Amino acid sequence: MAVSVLQLAELALHGAAFLCGIVCASALTVAQGEFGGWCILYGTVNWNGTALVPKSFSHISLCYFVSAISVVVALYCFSALLYGIYGCCTNESQWDRTWLSIALVVAFIILFFLLISACILRVGMDAFCASIVQTKSLSSCQEAEHKPWVSYSPTRFYSNLYSAQASAWVNVFLWCLLTTRLLVQRRREAPFPLLRRNDPEWSAETEAIFGGRPIRP
Repeated sequence: MAVSVLQLAELALHGAAFLCGIVCASALTVAQGEFGGWCILYGTVNWNGTALVPKSFSHISLCYFVSAISVVVALYCFSALLYGIYGCCTNESQWDRTWLSIALVVAFIILFFLLISACILRVGMDAFCASIVQTKSLSSCQEAEHKPWVSYSPTRFYSNLYSAQASAWVNVFLWCLLTTRLLVQRRREAPFPLLRRNDPEWSAETEAIFGGRPIRP
Protein backbone atom coordinates (compact mmCIF):
# COMPACT_ATOMS: atom_id res chain seq x y z
CA MET A 1 0.00 0.00 0.00
CA ALA A 2 1.73 3.15 -1.29
CA VAL A 3 0.31 6.48 -0.21
CA SER A 4 1.47 9.62 -1.98
CA VAL A 5 2.27 12.91 -0.30
CA LEU A 6 -0.69 14.57 -2.05
CA GLN A 7 -3.08 11.95 -0.66
CA LEU A 8 -1.76 12.49 2.87
CA ALA A 9 -2.05 16.26 2.42
CA GLU A 10 -5.64 15.91 1.23
CA LEU A 11 -6.52 13.74 4.24
CA ALA A 12 -4.93 16.30 6.57
CA LEU A 13 -6.85 19.16 4.94
CA HIS A 14 -10.17 17.32 5.25
CA GLY A 15 -9.44 16.49 8.88
CA ALA A 16 -8.53 20.09 9.69
CA ALA A 17 -11.62 21.39 7.87
CA PHE A 18 -13.79 18.97 9.85
CA LEU A 19 -12.38 20.29 13.15
CA CYS A 20 -12.83 23.91 12.05
CA GLY A 21 -16.48 23.31 11.20
CA ILE A 22 -17.18 21.67 14.56
CA VAL A 23 -15.36 24.43 16.49
CA CYS A 24 -17.19 27.19 14.60
CA ALA A 25 -20.65 25.72 15.17
CA SER A 26 -19.94 24.86 18.81
CA ALA A 27 -18.48 28.24 19.72
CA LEU A 28 -21.34 30.14 18.10
CA THR A 29 -23.91 27.93 19.82
CA VAL A 30 -22.29 28.51 23.23
CA ALA A 31 -22.26 32.27 22.61
CA GLN A 32 -25.98 32.08 21.79
CA GLY A 33 -26.63 30.11 24.96
CA GLU A 34 -25.12 32.86 27.09
CA PHE A 35 -27.84 35.18 25.81
CA GLY A 36 -30.75 32.82 26.20
CA GLY A 37 -30.47 31.41 22.69
CA TRP A 38 -30.75 34.78 20.95
CA CYS A 39 -28.46 35.63 18.04
CA ILE A 40 -26.14 38.44 19.12
CA LEU A 41 -24.69 39.03 15.65
CA TYR A 42 -25.56 42.58 14.53
CA GLY A 43 -27.10 43.14 17.99
CA THR A 44 -27.07 46.42 19.89
CA VAL A 45 -26.31 47.17 23.54
CA ASN A 46 -27.01 50.10 25.89
CA TRP A 47 -25.47 51.15 29.21
CA ASN A 48 -27.90 52.04 32.00
CA GLY A 49 -25.23 53.40 34.30
CA THR A 50 -24.56 50.18 36.21
CA ALA A 51 -24.85 47.33 33.69
CA LEU A 52 -24.99 46.53 30.00
CA VAL A 53 -28.49 46.10 28.58
CA PRO A 54 -29.08 44.18 25.31
CA LYS A 55 -31.26 46.44 23.20
CA SER A 56 -31.89 44.27 20.14
CA PHE A 57 -30.91 40.91 18.68
CA SER A 58 -30.78 39.53 15.16
CA HIS A 59 -33.22 36.91 13.98
CA ILE A 60 -32.24 33.53 15.37
CA SER A 61 -32.22 32.02 11.88
CA LEU A 62 -29.07 34.01 11.07
CA CYS A 63 -27.01 32.17 13.66
CA TYR A 64 -28.71 28.90 12.70
CA PHE A 65 -27.65 29.48 9.09
CA VAL A 66 -23.99 29.94 10.04
CA SER A 67 -24.05 26.91 12.35
CA ALA A 68 -25.83 24.75 9.77
CA ILE A 69 -23.26 25.60 7.08
CA SER A 70 -20.43 24.69 9.45
CA VAL A 71 -22.04 21.39 10.49
CA VAL A 72 -22.93 20.32 6.92
CA VAL A 73 -19.42 21.08 5.68
CA ALA A 74 -17.93 19.26 8.67
CA LEU A 75 -20.01 16.17 7.88
CA TYR A 76 -18.94 16.31 4.23
CA CYS A 77 -15.29 16.60 5.29
CA PHE A 78 -15.67 13.66 7.66
CA SER A 79 -17.19 11.54 4.87
CA ALA A 80 -14.42 12.58 2.48
CA LEU A 81 -11.85 11.75 5.16
CA LEU A 82 -13.26 8.25 5.63
CA TYR A 83 -13.41 7.69 1.87
CA GLY A 84 -9.83 8.90 1.51
CA ILE A 85 -8.61 6.52 4.22
CA TYR A 86 -10.51 3.66 2.55
CA GLY A 87 -9.02 4.60 -0.83
CA CYS A 88 -5.49 4.64 0.59
CA CYS A 89 -6.00 1.19 2.09
CA THR A 90 -7.47 -0.34 -1.09
CA ASN A 91 -5.65 1.75 -3.72
CA GLU A 92 -9.01 2.90 -5.12
CA SER A 93 -8.62 6.62 -4.47
CA GLN A 94 -8.24 7.56 -8.14
CA TRP A 95 -11.30 9.34 -9.56
CA ASP A 96 -12.21 9.59 -13.21
CA ARG A 97 -12.76 12.90 -14.95
CA THR A 98 -16.53 12.92 -14.36
CA TRP A 99 -16.26 12.46 -10.59
CA LEU A 100 -13.51 15.06 -10.44
CA SER A 101 -15.81 17.56 -12.17
CA ILE A 102 -18.62 16.82 -9.70
CA ALA A 103 -16.26 17.12 -6.72
CA LEU A 104 -14.95 20.41 -8.10
CA VAL A 105 -18.46 21.86 -8.41
CA VAL A 106 -19.25 20.76 -4.84
CA ALA A 107 -16.01 22.36 -3.61
CA PHE A 108 -16.88 25.68 -5.24
CA ILE A 109 -20.37 25.61 -3.68
CA ILE A 110 -18.95 24.81 -0.25
CA LEU A 111 -16.34 27.56 -0.59
CA PHE A 112 -19.05 30.06 -1.57
CA PHE A 113 -21.24 29.32 1.46
CA LEU A 114 -18.25 29.22 3.81
CA LEU A 115 -17.20 32.64 2.60
CA ILE A 116 -20.72 34.00 3.20
CA SER A 117 -20.89 32.55 6.72
CA ALA A 118 -17.41 33.87 7.58
CA CYS A 119 -18.38 37.36 6.39
CA ILE A 120 -21.60 37.20 8.44
CA LEU A 121 -19.60 36.30 11.54
CA ARG A 122 -17.01 39.01 10.94
CA VAL A 123 -19.41 41.86 10.18
CA GLY A 124 -21.97 40.74 12.78
CA MET A 125 -19.39 40.51 15.54
CA ASP A 126 -17.90 43.89 14.61
CA ALA A 127 -21.36 45.49 14.71
CA PHE A 128 -22.13 44.00 18.13
CA CYS A 129 -18.76 45.04 19.57
CA ALA A 130 -19.06 48.52 18.07
CA SER A 131 -22.37 48.91 19.86
CA ILE A 132 -20.70 47.95 23.15
CA VAL A 133 -17.79 50.35 22.68
CA GLN A 134 -20.13 53.21 21.69
CA THR A 135 -21.68 53.11 25.14
CA LYS A 136 -18.43 54.82 26.25
CA SER A 137 -18.37 52.66 29.36
CA LEU A 138 -15.80 50.23 27.89
CA SER A 139 -12.72 50.65 25.73
CA SER A 140 -12.89 47.20 24.13
CA CYS A 141 -15.44 44.48 23.49
CA GLN A 142 -13.50 41.91 25.49
CA GLU A 143 -13.93 43.95 28.67
CA ALA A 144 -17.68 43.38 28.46
CA GLU A 145 -17.10 39.78 29.57
CA HIS A 146 -16.21 41.11 33.03
CA LYS A 147 -19.06 43.64 33.31
CA PRO A 148 -22.55 43.01 34.69
CA TRP A 149 -25.39 42.46 32.24
CA VAL A 150 -29.12 42.82 32.72
CA SER A 151 -30.94 39.46 32.58
CA TYR A 152 -27.86 37.60 31.29
CA SER A 153 -24.48 36.43 32.55
CA PRO A 154 -22.18 36.21 29.52
CA THR A 155 -18.66 35.49 30.70
CA ARG A 156 -17.03 34.23 27.48
CA PHE A 157 -19.17 35.53 24.64
CA TYR A 158 -16.31 37.48 23.03
CA SER A 159 -13.92 34.52 23.23
CA ASN A 160 -16.53 32.22 21.70
CA LEU A 161 -17.38 34.64 18.90
CA TYR A 162 -13.69 35.16 18.16
CA SER A 163 -13.12 31.39 18.06
CA ALA A 164 -16.08 30.93 15.72
CA GLN A 165 -14.88 33.68 13.42
CA ALA A 166 -11.28 32.44 13.35
CA SER A 167 -12.38 28.87 12.66
CA ALA A 168 -14.62 30.05 9.83
CA TRP A 169 -11.81 31.93 8.08
CA VAL A 170 -9.36 29.07 8.55
CA ASN A 171 -11.98 26.79 7.03
CA VAL A 172 -12.24 29.11 4.02
CA PHE A 173 -8.46 28.95 3.58
CA LEU A 174 -8.43 25.15 3.83
CA TRP A 175 -11.15 24.84 1.22
CA CYS A 176 -9.22 27.16 -1.08
CA LEU A 177 -6.35 24.66 -0.86
CA LEU A 178 -8.69 21.70 -1.41
CA THR A 179 -10.26 23.38 -4.44
CA THR A 180 -6.82 24.12 -5.88
CA ARG A 181 -5.87 20.49 -5.34
CA LEU A 182 -8.94 19.34 -7.29
CA LEU A 183 -8.20 21.80 -10.10
CA VAL A 184 -4.64 20.49 -10.44
CA GLN A 185 -5.81 16.88 -10.35
CA ARG A 186 -8.48 17.52 -12.97
CA ARG A 187 -5.94 19.20 -15.20
CA ARG A 188 -3.70 16.16 -14.94
CA GLU A 189 -6.61 13.92 -15.88
CA ALA A 190 -7.30 15.92 -19.08
CA PRO A 191 -7.52 13.79 -22.25
CA PHE A 192 -4.45 13.66 -24.48
CA PRO A 193 -4.62 15.87 -27.59
CA LEU A 194 -4.91 14.18 -30.97
CA LEU A 195 -1.71 13.86 -32.98
CA ARG A 196 -1.31 15.96 -36.08
CA ARG A 197 0.46 15.05 -39.29
CA ASN A 198 3.35 17.45 -38.63
CA ASP A 199 4.01 16.16 -35.11
CA PRO A 200 7.13 13.97 -34.70
CA GLU A 201 5.03 11.46 -32.76
CA TRP A 202 2.82 11.07 -35.84
CA SER A 203 5.77 10.07 -37.98
CA ALA A 204 6.99 7.60 -35.36
CA GLU A 205 3.55 5.96 -35.09
CA THR A 206 3.00 5.71 -38.85
CA GLU A 207 6.45 4.28 -39.40
CA ALA A 208 5.84 1.70 -36.69
CA ILE A 209 2.51 0.66 -38.29
CA PHE A 210 3.22 0.91 -42.01
CA GLY A 211 6.96 0.50 -41.97
CA GLY A 212 9.69 2.98 -42.65
CA ARG A 213 10.26 4.69 -45.94
CA PRO A 214 12.28 2.66 -48.47
CA ILE A 215 15.92 3.71 -48.67
CA ARG A 216 16.83 4.87 -52.18
CA PRO A 217 20.24 3.85 -53.52
